[in-house]
Amino acid sequence: MAILVMTRQSISLTPPNDAWLIAQVDSQEYTSKSDVINALIRKERVRQERIEYIRTQLIEAEQSGFVEDFDPERMLAEFKASI
Repeated sequence: MAILVMTRQSISLTPPNDAWLIAQVDSQEYTSKSDVINALIRKERVRQERIEYIRTQLIEAEQSGFVEDFDPERMLAEFKASI
């Protein structure tokens, strides 16, 4: 069984952000402000991983010659003609 060691941090919050955190805990969705902050960080980490994945895929597509002659008007016309 692994033991999880949590790092303690001290942060300053604006009054509106603190009130929002308190409301999240009061709603009983979270047990503490730390739980809320950790959930927000996890969401942001996942969002950044998705963005990085998409960015990597776009770079690979551009380097492969996938988009050689980008003409949005022509592409739109071809799309409309296909439906």
